[in-house]
Amino acid sequence: MKVRRIVANIETQDIAAAKRFYQDVLGLEVLMDLGWIATYGSQETMTVQISFMAQGGSGTPVPDLSIEVDDVGAALDAMKTAGFAIEYGPADEPWGVRRFYVRDPFGRLVNILSHR
Repeated sequence: MKVRRIVANIETQDIAAAKRFYQDVLGLEVLMDLGWIATYGSQETMTVQISFMAQGGSGTPVPDLSIEVDDVGAALDAMKTAGFAIEYGPADEPWGVRRFYVRDPFGRLVNILSHR
């Protein structure tokens, strides 16, 4: 298993407020906008993204951190083997990802995912 991307998620009920600062001022592009989440980043080789979320999708809480991996099944097995409790999933989400939630040792809710 290799980590492909790490995405910071910031909870807000005012997702549109991110546009001025992150898109208009900093020049990031809107990579995804599903209404409850807007992700800003770059189509270039940059892999840094910031998502502004009203919810975690599928009725889940907003995770503190999202980590994209190349094999979500291997990551799930590794988390279980290490004794970390899975709090959600694994789930195939309607927006094209397979994911699960787990808490890190510091209590942060981490969304582990891969795109289908």
